[in-house]
Amino acid sequence: MKIVILGPAHPYRGGIAALNERLAEELRKEGHEVSIYTFTLQYPAFLFPGKTQYTDEPAPADLAIFRKLNAVNPFNWWRVGRELKRLSPDLLIVRYWLPFMGPALGTVCRAARKNRHTRVVCIADNIIPHEKRPGDTLFTRYFVRGVDGFIAMSREVFRDLERFLRNPVRRFAPHPVYDHYGALLSREEALQALGLSPEFRYLLFFGFIREYKGLDLLLEAMADDRLRGKPVKLIVAGEYYGNRARYEELMERYRLHDRLVLHTDYIPSDCINRYFCAADLIVQPYKSATQSGVTQVGYHFDKPMLVTDVGGLAEIIADKRSGYVVPPTAQAIADAIVDFYDGAREAAFVAETRELKKNFSWSNLTGKIMEIYEEAQK
Repeated sequence: MKIVILGPAHPYRGGIAALNERLAEELRKEGHEVSIYTFTLQYPAFLFPGKTQYTDEPAPADLAIFRKLNAVNPFNWWRVGRELKRLSPDLLIVRYWLPFMGPALGTVCRAARKNRHTRVVCIADNIIPHEKRPGDTLFTRYFVRGVDGFIAMSREVFRDLERFLRNPVRRFAPHPVYDHYGALLSREEALQALGLSPEFRYLLFFGFIREYKGLDLLLEAMADDRLRGKPVKLIVAGEYYGNRARYEELMERYRLHDRLVLHTDYIPSDCINRYFCAADLIVQPYKSATQSGVTQVGYHFDKPMLVTDVGGLAEIIADKRSGYVVPPTAQAIADAIVDFYDGAREAAFVAETRELKKNFSWSNLTGKIMEIYEEAQK
């Protein structure tokens, strides 16, 4: 088949771009002709909370990536849509993660489908956004009506589609394991690469720091007296996408600075394995969520994970077998961390994690995409 993926890719950075590129590689392995259409402009600078949208890493080898779409120029949307209509791919796979993108992506999809050959399958990261803005419902409703079917990577997104479509064509396919972030390192190798002392044990909070990700809850948990008496430090690895001063005030209030390792810049892909392999437990104290790529990086590195019981996070962690699923409170997070160390859970949790990650294959995702394609052909 001739397949086009529409969404972020190199030179843009982040988990969505990484998944699109890895998905393209998987589809190519399966024998398809694949290209990616990405953005010339993704977000206007005033809407982007981080330092830069771009990576300085080299482009993936052997992937055809074309910068085509301007997210704020309606004339460009029609032009790209007409180009795809003429190109006539069998399948257009479009990523949807933010209502702001609804008008651009929805217009392109509508125009492409006018050739009566191309089928459009959406991989929906979110349908209802974590951080609500005016126009969310209108933009999402416009987008979903230009699509033939949907892949939901969490049960919550699977259900959310019913708020916009009566009988959506959809499949549930959990986020596959991110298996392209380097080799597994020994704990000693990882700590040495990061310049950290092996005398301490380490927790890891990884990824962009946004309000809904609950770093404030984890900082409060680290202030628990039971943890103060343990040789445990928290690594915070990721760029601030919010109110940095608020987190720094919490660190000062709880006197945490000597118990934190702060690497609050963007973490390059070739360094990610150091952070995960240095940590005993990956902590995702989210206040809201659908799914998370961080858990799938954790699975790749065989790491136990602590997640909060929000959105789809609990769907992929076996509570008290491969990690913990707890309420989104500082007390519950602290209780689980204490249990992890006092109960010496690491070895048993790692063994279970290795078994569970077999459920998150890339072939499962591509298979579900093809099921929707076949259904849309009828």
